[in-house]
Amino acid sequence: NEFTESKLDFYPFKIRNEIDKVNKYIYDNINNGVYKCGFATSQKVYNIEVYKLFNALNEIDLRLEGKKFIVGDSLTLSDIRLFVTLIRFDIVYFNHFKTNLKHIYDYKNLWQFVKMLYNHNEIKSTTKFEEIKDHYFKTHPYINPSGIVPIGPNIEDMLKD
Repeated sequence: NEFTESKLDFYPFKIRNEIDKVNKYIYDNINNGVYKCGFATSQKVYNIEVYKLFNALNEIDLRLEGKKFIVGDSLTLSDIRLFVTLIRFDIVYFNHFKTNLKHIYDYKNLWQFVKMLYNHNEIKSTTKFEEIKDHYFKTHPYINPSGIVPIGPNIEDMLKD
C-alpha cells in the first residue's frame, strides 16, 4: 500500500504467520510445482513432481470446503498467490507443462474459488487469456518448438457467475 492510495490489506497482521505458512506451501507445491513438471528432464522427476502438485491441489481443495478464502474471512495474499496459477492452469499448464491429471474445473472448491475471484471487475479486467497463452506457448521453444498456440480451451464462458 505504500506505493498506492489503496487501503486494502491483503496481509493482516493478526494472521500473517498463517498466511506465510500457506504461501510457502502454495509456492513450493503449486506455483512452482507446475514449473517443476513442465521443465522436468526425466520421466522419474516428472512423475514425482506431478503427483506432488496434484496432492497439493487436493489438499487446498479440501481446505476450501465451506470457505470462500484460504486464510481468514477476507481476500489475502494467499488467495492471490493461488489464483494466478489456477487461472492459467487449464489454458496453459494442463497441456504445455503436462499437468493433465485433472482440470481445475474438475475440483469443486478450487473452481468456485477461481470463479469468485475472476468475477471481480478488478481481476477480470487484468486477466488476458490470449496474452497468457501467447506468452507460454511462444517463449518455450524447447517445450513447444513449433510455437503453435492452441485455440482452446475457452474457459472464459465457464468462469461466468
